[in-house]
Order: sequence, then C-alpha cells, then structure tokens
Amino acid sequence: MKETTLVSQPMVKKTRPNVLQLNGEIDLHVSPEVGQALRTIIEKKPKIVVVDLAKVTFMDSSGLAVLIEGMQKAQEYGGNLALANLQESVRHIFEIARLDQVFLISPDVESALAAK
Repeated sequence: MKETTLVSQPMVKKTRPNVLQLNGEIDLHVSPEVGQALRTIIEKKPKIVVVDLAKVTFMDSSGLAVLIEGMQKAQEYGGNLALANLQESVRHIFEIARLDQVFLISPDVESALAAK
C-alpha cells in the first residue's frame, strides 16, 4: 500500500511564517492543498516565500503549476518565490521542464531566505 502523502503545513516557527514545508508526493490529489497554503502565505505579501522541498519525493505537472502560480502571485506585488532543498529526482523534473531557469533554487532554506 502506498504511503499517504503529508502536505503543506507551513513551518510552525514564528520566525519563519513565509516558509512552506512540503512532504511526500505532490500530485493532482495534493496540489489544491499546496495551492491554498501558498495563497495564505502570499496574502501577507512577504518579500520572499520559500517552499522547502527537502521531503518531497515526486512532483507532477499539477504541482509544478501550483508553484508557478505562486511565483507569479508573489511577483505581482514585488515579492519572489524560492525553492529550497530539492532532491535529485525532483530537481530532474524542474530541469526537464526548464523551470530551473525560472525559479530561484537554493540549496537550503537559510540561503533562500537570504536571497534578494
């Protein structure tokens, strides 16, 4: 039996209200939750929104679409969306779609938060 995907709860640390930590497989069933969590963070208009993908093992096109939408919404108010901690399998998906050229991708959350 496939493990249930755990998703989209922003990190509970008060010092990082703009970091969204995702877990498991981000697919059609989970993407709406991810999108809602991102919109909640973006509504507060932080300068940078960081999506921590350290525990993400797979992402399909619906997951990519949600991240693209989040990036566009952040850019509308002058903010940015950065991705952090991509596992090799997920990084490969971004490279195939050439989205590694579009997103700010950082090796860890701290680097992403420091990015301008």
